[in-house]
Amino acid sequence: MTTSSYVLKGSSAQCQKSSQFAFFVNSGSEANDLALRLAQTHTGNKDVIALEHAYHGHLTSLIEISHYKFNLPGGIGQQEHVHVAALPDSYRGKYRDTQHKKEDIGRLYADELKTMCQDIQAQGKGVCAFIAESLVSCGGQVIPPKDYFAQVYEHVRAAGGVCIADEVQVGFGRIGKHWWAFQEFDVEPDIVTMGKPMGNGHPVACVYGGNPVSCAVANAVFDIIEEENLREHAIVVGEYLMDSCLILGKKHKCIGDIRGIGLFVGIDLVKDRKTRVPDRECAQYVVKRMKEEHILISADGPNCNILKIKPPMVFTKENVDEVISTLDRVLKEYRHNKELFEINSVRTQKTTEVTSAKDHRPRKPTYEAKIKSI
Repeated sequence: MTTSSYVLKGSSAQCQKSSQFAFFVNSGSEANDLALRLAQTHTGNKDVIALEHAYHGHLTSLIEISHYKFNLPGGIGQQEHVHVAALPDSYRGKYRDTQHKKEDIGRLYADELKTMCQDIQAQGKGVCAFIAESLVSCGGQVIPPKDYFAQVYEHVRAAGGVCIADEVQVGFGRIGKHWWAFQEFDVEPDIVTMGKPMGNGHPVACVYGGNPVSCAVANAVFDIIEEENLREHAIVVGEYLMDSCLILGKKHKCIGDIRGIGLFVGIDLVKDRKTRVPDRECAQYVVKRMKEEHILISADGPNCNILKIKPPMVFTKENVDEVISTLDRVLKEYRHNKELFEINSVRTQKTTEVTSAKDHRPRKPTYEAKIKSI
């Protein structure tokens, strides 16, 4: 009990002023499942609003609300009680920075969710919860507009629902400036969920497990983050990582956008910067080649074209240099292979045309001897 209480004080002190209770579990999936059950018990409602392309865990209750999962070929499909709000992506989402003023985009996305809440109420039902990652990871390393969550929370609460911040992948100082990513948006969720990063991979998670060993591990993680100034470290190295990525973006036309906060960065690969058509083939090639170079990154987002860079908190500038130089080389390699393929395709096409022309050129008629009459 003493150990659990210590972890509660550590997490709630860094979380929000109104945190009073914590439930310890063993994974982010269990944390989100419990958060939904708490919301249902509190509101008496079942309808849940989640974001497009979102992922919240692998339990049945979470696959139901995870568009990233249920919308896949062979997935279970969207359930009646699940409502999917547009991903607040200003780069390639419904409301883009090429078509709208930057200061209007958050409101446009939030207004859609407001209408969704009103539609639920018009059916004689109420909103149970709105759940979202504070920075959308599996949806493509998306940084929502600054004022988005404040407006959404207001609409959801007006409809009787509670607001859940999923900090499983983005919490614990990863963004550097704050312990929790939701703090970047000046909001206070009703429920905050945490995952195994709480124990640096050890199976302990929290809703705002349970056993003394897991709680002792979580205590040690909190202590290390504080004692080794890892949040400050995330700011410094994160800025260096972003600057390095921006320099890389000037060298490679396939890089359409670079976005991130702290050690949470996404590189959006495109076929054309103007049209922003996603380049999935390039992303898959990069992931494969980086792995062969012993560097693990992944590609995510609805088109699987966004490189996710979400390294350990102890990542150094030297590590950044190694990743960026390798990525630079791999992108050059991909471009060279693509150009070579296009050249060979043109040559093959020309050869085919010449051969075809030869096959179809006029031929002289076969000589037929004329027999003279005697």
